[in-house]
Amino acid sequence: MTGSNIGDVVYIPRICLTTKDPKWPFTLHRRQFPVRVCSGMTINKSQGQTLSAVGLYLKNPVFTHGQLYVAVSRVTSKKSLKILTENEDGTLGSQTRNIVFSEIFESLE
Repeated sequence: MTGSNIGDVVYIPRICLTTKDPKWPFTLHRRQFPVRVCSGMTINKSQGQTLSAVGLYLKNPVFTHGQLYVAVSRVTSKKSLKILTENEDGTLGSQTRNIVFSEIFESLE
């Protein structure tokens, strides 16, 4: 959960669905959790793709030059980008480091 509910235990109710069809000799009962299918991938696998929504979980800062750029540039709009960072003590963070090779900028002077 997010916002003021972080750390709270949340119960997800199961939904009971019953289907009665006259052409079937039985009644179908199904119980399921209301979850939405999603997928995940590494930043390296996302390179070259265009995605309509991106959620980026950075438990640790990115570890190589350009990796953060690749991650945030996959999404088609800023509104569709969500980033979650953690501090070293496990609390929610508000920033991360982008690895830059300073030698690149030295050659520009």
